[in-house]
Amino acid sequence: MPVIPIGPFHPALKEPEFFKLYVKGEQVVGVDIRIGWVHRGIEKLSEGLTFEQIPFLVERICGICSNVHPLCYVQAVEDIAQIEVPDRARYIRVIIAELERIHSHLLWLGVAGHLIGFDTLLMWAWKYREPVLDLFELMTGNRQNYAMQAVGGVRYDIKPEHVPKILEVLKTVEKETKKAVGMVEGDPVTKKRLEGIGLLTTEQARDFCVVGPTARGSGLKIDVRRDDPYAAYGELSFDVPVYTSGDNLARVLVRMDELLQSVELVRQALDGLPRGEIRAEFKEVPPGEGIGRAEAPRGEDIHYVKTDGRNTPFRHKIRAPTYANLPALSVMLPNYTLADAVITLGSIDPCFSCTERVAVVDVRTGKKRHLSEEELVEISRKHGA
Repeated sequence: MPVIPIGPFHPALKEPEFFKLYVKGEQVVGVDIRIGWVHRGIEKLSEGLTFEQIPFLVERICGICSNVHPLCYVQAVEDIAQIEVPDRARYIRVIIAELERIHSHLLWLGVAGHLIGFDTLLMWAWKYREPVLDLFELMTGNRQNYAMQAVGGVRYDIKPEHVPKILEVLKTVEKETKKAVGMVEGDPVTKKRLEGIGLLTTEQARDFCVVGPTARGSGLKIDVRRDDPYAAYGELSFDVPVYTSGDNLARVLVRMDELLQSVELVRQALDGLPRGEIRAEFKEVPPGEGIGRAEAPRGEDIHYVKTDGRNTPFRHKIRAPTYANLPALSVMLPNYTLADAVITLGSIDPCFSCTERVAVVDVRTGKKRHLSEEELVEISRKHGA
């Protein structure tokens, strides 16, 4: 059977990954997903760093999600040490998280438009993403990797002079997003490329345990912000957009609705921003286990931390949302044309730098073990790789 490779390096992929599409004529009949091309050993590196250093490491897991990974991590440590985060810091965490969701969804919307040949949408989305990145630079000094999260709170405060600029950008994003919804729904060519393509039924979404907009586009009303509130989400009101058609169009519309919800959440958080400290002091992290969860732009992100009384974690495990969503492509890609495959892949907004994990297994004994960088290099040289 003919095989069409997409990746590991391909113009349609923002990051290296390898998909084998089995085709019959122009129709995709099967898919083989191979991950592992951008693994960097983040979890093992974390075990050699202090609790204060790790946020700077995990925010570099993904440049687009450089807030949500450290947020999950610090929540896991705060869970272990029973640290009470100041109210002002909790609200600032919401503001940064939702601004990150806005810039991530706008980035994805532009990429999605490009994948179907709608480059006007690409230019529009990226034009209005830029001012959001400028807000991060205004508040933290960086457009990405903001170094905002810290165990016990946040590192940077939101100053009074920042608020009018944030509100101005939000007003523009809200206005232009409403226009973009009309662009997508009103253009027959765009709808033809998205509607009824890449179907994932509610039952399939539940069976594959998909998360985020991929789940909500298939009728599953799940959102960590609502189901297990963290930061200040339990004190704010918002809707969870859900579509039941389960196609590529549904996943686009979910994200566009979420843009508007994020705008409203930031406004609420700014209006209710309490006075006070932005970080709680702590002396040590006792032995224990903790979990931090957050709703990343792509879905539920989870960090598990186990400590043994030292100033470094004994174990740090990360489950990124793309890792949960990728298996569903095995039913979303078949029975559609090869031309539809790329936008269906893009519809889950895969982030492979978040996903890459590794376990070294001895196939003779079944035992797993960790390798140091030196050991890995030595094995590579030994086998002539």
